[in-house]
Amino acid sequence: MENIQHYFPQLTEEQTERLQALGPIYREWNEKINVISRKDIDNLFLHHVLHSLSIARFIHFTPSTDILDFGTGGGFPGIPLAILFPECRFKLIDGTGKKIRVVNEVTSAIGLDNVQAEQIRGEEEKGKYDFIVTRGVMPLPDTARMLKKNISHKQRNAIPNGIIALKGGDIQAEAAPYKNIIEVADISQWFDNPWFKQKHILYLPM
Repeated sequence: MENIQHYFPQLTEEQTERLQALGPIYREWNEKINVISRKDIDNLFLHHVLHSLSIARFIHFTPSTDILDFGTGGGFPGIPLAILFPECRFKLIDGTGKKIRVVNEVTSAIGLDNVQAEQIRGEEEKGKYDFIVTRGVMPLPDTARMLKKNISHKQRNAIPNGIIALKGGDIQAEAAPYKNIIEVADISQWFDNPWFKQKHILYLPM
């Protein structure tokens, strides 16, 4: 948690309390439902929460922005972002019911009321959103084809609506089809922990 406070010193008391509460809540639920690998739970704040919040360094969502977290798993990046942007609306979807159960339990426990979670596949989602965020669920071209229908035409942010994907490793093949329009940001420019080397944000305006 000290890493998060270091990089986000402007957090309110409520935001800090909610982020801190994620530690014991996820530990408890991970004993029942394996939403984070057992060996990685000790790195929850660095590998999952702070990684999710890197999107907040790339874009500061304006109030009333609608964001879809596709393939949210246990709630990443959606829950940390919803804590940071309480005036935005988040929908978190995943095809696995037990993961959505964890998301609902976590958001309820910390009193997060700007999150809706649903067990649904991406191709079945009907809503319109300003941005779709995702954490490496599938190759970007597949994500773009599936969720293009869900991007709103109404613009309200500093950058055009589109997909913001957290990716690791070599992303050249995924970025290649969009070489003239995609923007790639290295997360290590904001966070100096060595774990963030080779971690990227891919932004595809749509």
